[in-house]
Amino acid sequence: MNVLTGYIVKEVLKGSFIALLLLLTLFNLFTFTDELKELGKGHYGLREIFYYLALTSPRVLYELVPSSALLGSLFILGAMGNHRELIAMRAAGLSIFGIIKAVLLAGAILALVSLCIGEFIAPLAERKAQVIKVTAQNEQVVAGTRYGLWLREGKKFINVRQIKDGGNLADISIYELDDDHHLRLARHAEQAVYLGKQQWKLMHISQSEISSGQMAAAYQDQQIWKSSIAPDLLKIVVVSPDDLSIVDLANYIDFLKENHQKSHVFELAFWGRLVNPLIIFIMLLVSAPFVIGIKRGVSVGGRMMIGIIIGMSFNIIDKIVGHIGLIYELNPALMAILPSLTVLGLALFTVSRLQ
Repeated sequence: MNVLTGYIVKEVLKGSFIALLLLLTLFNLFTFTDELKELGKGHYGLREIFYYLALTSPRVLYELVPSSALLGSLFILGAMGNHRELIAMRAAGLSIFGIIKAVLLAGAILALVSLCIGEFIAPLAERKAQVIKVTAQNEQVVAGTRYGLWLREGKKFINVRQIKDGGNLADISIYELDDDHHLRLARHAEQAVYLGKQQWKLMHISQSEISSGQMAAAYQDQQIWKSSIAPDLLKIVVVSPDDLSIVDLANYIDFLKENHQKSHVFELAFWGRLVNPLIIFIMLLVSAPFVIGIKRGVSVGGRMMIGIIIGMSFNIIDKIVGHIGLIYELNPALMAILPSLTVLGLALFTVSRLQ
């Protein structure tokens, strides 16, 4: 790596990092405003809100890297163009494609950092953030284990093994203790449907009532169970694509297919994770024609506006294509890659026309 290439790489990384911090701060301010609306719900206070923001920041940061790369490169290369640095570099023997190569090298570093955050930090932090928020907003003590979700409600201990679509439950066990902390009642239901107003309808219930002298067993087809446990509390054990790494997504997709369940949402997330590093390179590649092709007099604000329009347009189109794929059950890999390939083709065509 020669001196000029190293200089461009360092400056693009610096600009991207500054853009990333600004965008992350902006997004966290919006999130903070939204979370303030739930302040005081249960034990959800300012401390929990700041914990939540800190733990969700890695996921937001991971999603913002492509846009930050675009804004950072537009700002840095634009400033170099306005100060005639690019002209001096070309006079020193560095070609246009040499400049683009240096920018893409910076993109490789950004992609590596993004991959590390997205795979090793963001999924764990996101799960922890959801646990903190949901448990703070609800009085029940919650613990997620390999044996399902455990909740405590007064003298009752509830074990939920499965959570179905719509927040309905399956394979539920309810254990109730007496004043001396001895087991008084054990109840098992095959299913539970939330009726609202703190009421659940249990179905196919086996019940054992235990006393010092005897144990009585009973069976019921249906029973109304009053509980302050709401479906929102159970979100922490519902598998979300944001909570999984690429390897975990692949394993979970195999599990869903083996059990004949729909996996399109997770397949789209899987291919989106694979494509994300490519998007960083595409955004950097897109910035080159705008810097080299635009006159030197264009202000920083004008360049930032160009970057914001490009980034927002790409994100909107990418999400629209993804949702269309989910609605019509189109190939998830194609739906995830198609917007990026289209923009990449346009960027390569524009770069090839630069002189």
